[in-house]
Amino acid sequence: MRRKVLVIITCAMLIQTPFVVQASMPVPDLLPFGQLKLDEPSAEETGQISGNSEERDAGEEEKAETAQDVLEGDTIGSSVIFISDKTAEDYELAYERAKNANWGYTNLGIADVSDNLNIRAIAAEDGRLVGKLPRNAACEVLDTDDTWAHIKSGSVEGYVSLEYLLTGVPAKFRAEELAVTVAKVATDGLNVRAEANTESEVITLVAQGEELEVAAVEGDWVKVLLDDDEVYVSAEYVEVSAQLATAVTMSELLYGQGISDVRVDICQYAKEFIGNPYVWGGTSLTKGADCSGFVMSVFKKYGVKLPRTSRTQANSGKTIKVAEAKPGDLIFYAKGKTINHVAIYIGNGQVVHASSPKTGIKISNVSYRSPFKAVRVLYD
Repeated sequence: MRRKVLVIITCAMLIQTPFVVQASMPVPDLLPFGQLKLDEPSAEETGQISGNSEERDAGEEEKAETAQDVLEGDTIGSSVIFISDKTAEDYELAYERAKNANWGYTNLGIADVSDNLNIRAIAAEDGRLVGKLPRNAACEVLDTDDTWAHIKSGSVEGYVSLEYLLTGVPAKFRAEELAVTVAKVATDGLNVRAEANTESEVITLVAQGEELEVAAVEGDWVKVLLDDDEVYVSAEYVEVSAQLATAVTMSELLYGQGISDVRVDICQYAKEFIGNPYVWGGTSLTKGADCSGFVMSVFKKYGVKLPRTSRTQANSGKTIKVAEAKPGDLIFYAKGKTINHVAIYIGNGQVVHASSPKTGIKISNVSYRSPFKAVRVLYD
């Protein structure tokens, strides 16, 4: 009799055991998309600035979105999938959005160079140049070996020396310092105003797709930097986000037919200083220059003497139509009808200029703001 009782008790325990194990022990993930971090990521892990993820102004930098955020706080561990009302598609979307939270990069790389990092078609020092990754510009690292990294940045894909590329945690730390909040123009011909109201003077127009650096968001208006001026655009017509600089294609560095050697040389020389600082009143191509100081110093090397300010430079040489500009001609911009900025046209619809204290010397589209006039100071 005792033996029968023991058998019955043992069977009862065996029947109960699977339910206890299922409730208390971790169960392997049921979804095939990999492991997800369950803890709330720190700012160092996400590379983002914290903030309220449910209600925020358009100008706030976005908080890195974790999978928990997407799933409205539901735990991701498989032990609760049995009681969750989320579908497999919800979890896959959460994973995709969370893993790309670091400014859109899954495996972020940052160019750790003093000027530009060459991007080559093949992983070899004699490989054909396909682009350049400016100092502190970002890329997606697709693959690496002991010497080379296969990357994609902007529209450029190729290979760079791994020695000059930050990856992993160092790249995220550097990116946190470099990320710039920009307002991308979402309409054709956006009015830029001196003050945050529709009665204010229209300073210039900015073309659709152009990006303006954000200084602040003030209700229905976004204060932006137009070169070194603080101006305003309607928040309704821009998309605000945090971004990192990307690579420059070789086509952006080339010229059309019939351009003299001196014009090519001037443009190439000017582009050597991309990434160097903007300093108001400065004329140093390495330590810092403002827009007119940059132009004056570039042309001085080629024996062309120009006045010191953009306003006086605009009265030098011969005025031409902007559409007739050749590489090496000067493009002027104005606040209202007062000239306040100058750039060097480098071909392919682009200019190089000392833009602002935050961006330094950079390449922009010639129509990043409405050109006021063009001037030719080279007579070749």
